[in-house]
Amino acid sequence: MPGSGGLELDLLTIALLVLAGLTAGWIDAVVGGGGLVQLPALLLVPGISPVQALATNKLASIMGTSVSATTYYRRVGPDLRTAGPMALAALVGAVGGAALASKIPAELFEPIILVVLIAVAVYTIAKPTLGHATNLRWEGNGHRWAAAGIGLAIGFYDGLLGPGTGTFFVISLVSILGYAFLPASALAKIANFATNAGALIFFVPYGAVLWGLGLAIGAANLLGAYIGARMAVAKGSGFVRVVFVVVVGALICKLGYDVVTSLGE
Repeated sequence: MPGSGGLELDLLTIALLVLAGLTAGWIDAVVGGGGLVQLPALLLVPGISPVQALATNKLASIMGTSVSATTYYRRVGPDLRTAGPMALAALVGAVGGAALASKIPAELFEPIILVVLIAVAVYTIAKPTLGHATNLRWEGNGHRWAAAGIGLAIGFYDGLLGPGTGTFFVISLVSILGYAFLPASALAKIANFATNAGALIFFVPYGAVLWGLGLAIGAANLLGAYIGARMAVAKGSGFVRVVFVVVVGALICKLGYDVVTSLGE
């Protein structure tokens, strides 16, 4: 396949990667966390390096987040006073995280992220009314600084590792800033687009992106994102909350398995 960095990919492998991209796009558009599907699928490709997988995942993901962000913007009208500072800080954080991605092993972070995700799941399930309605905690500069802080921290994580970024954006917007799940997901897409762009600012000059493979998966991600964003808008915050809990549970299982496996080596 042209643009696959010299990797020998058969049609079945390409088809499975495209299916992973479609699924990831849908998950990302609804609540974030599509990297749970797309990045592991890329890492299973024989001969691909972790940095190439991360970079190619960002290329595919930015295609989906561009479509879902546009769809949400047209149908939900997310508050740009929140989205602007958060997206700008997220882009800066993502560039810094991507610069360290090839130097810090993911195993150092996985146990910490696992604990955080379990706390998020417990918190969300224990508060059944969480995210049903928007009730902002701050106004003015306090709100903008809090949004920027969220963007910087999660953007750095996205550039460094990635999976679950949209999920972390959503729960932060809901629990810290006080948004309902649907507008939080809309804002998360704008910020997630910025983190993908920030990571690519580093990865493209580094030469890590497999363009042909990334564009093929990205086309499927784009379609999944369009379908997912329209479903989320049609079904509202209750639907987004249910998908959020399912995705967090899947992330916990995935990271838990990784941590246990690494301890056994």
